[in-house]
Amino acid sequence: MPLDAANDVRRVVAGTVEEFAPGQRTIIVPFRGRAGIGVFNVNGQYYALRNLCPHKLGPLCVGRVSGRPVAAAPPSSYLGEPEIVMDGEVLRCPWHLWEFDLTTGQCLVDPQMRVKMYPVAIEDGQVVVYAERVDLPVPPPAHSRAMAENGPQTVGEDGAV
Repeated sequence: MPLDAANDVRRVVAGTVEEFAPGQRTIIVPFRGRAGIGVFNVNGQYYALRNLCPHKLGPLCVGRVSGRPVAAAPPSSYLGEPEIVMDGEVLRCPWHLWEFDLTTGQCLVDPQMRVKMYPVAIEDGQVVVYAERVDLPVPPPAHSRAMAENGPQTVGEDGAV
């Protein structure tokens, strides 16, 4: 994950465009208490949001994606069928069923709440999310990466490896 030091932002490749048909999603895996990030293809547009419901901190991005029913009259009046609006644009938290607009992060239950969104770009056929460092897994220390790549090293008496 390369770092944009000027903005303290990391570029994360979530997958290829081919992997994200409209209606598909992926979750950038959470790590050590971090929420993770859900990436969604909504009618050909890509959106990324924090996998954390602001209501009670549930795993928002594993919830159901659907539309929102709108009716001219209460269901008991039998005055026509409700119309489904925002089809494929509404994410429902699996814990308490609070709904969020996937395109803006706005909560549809409480207008004072919204979920954090991240910029998404298509670069060379890849879906790329630009996320803040605090929202992503911590990279291993340099010595751990070297150990994984090169295996354990023996240090001589002169300090040379």
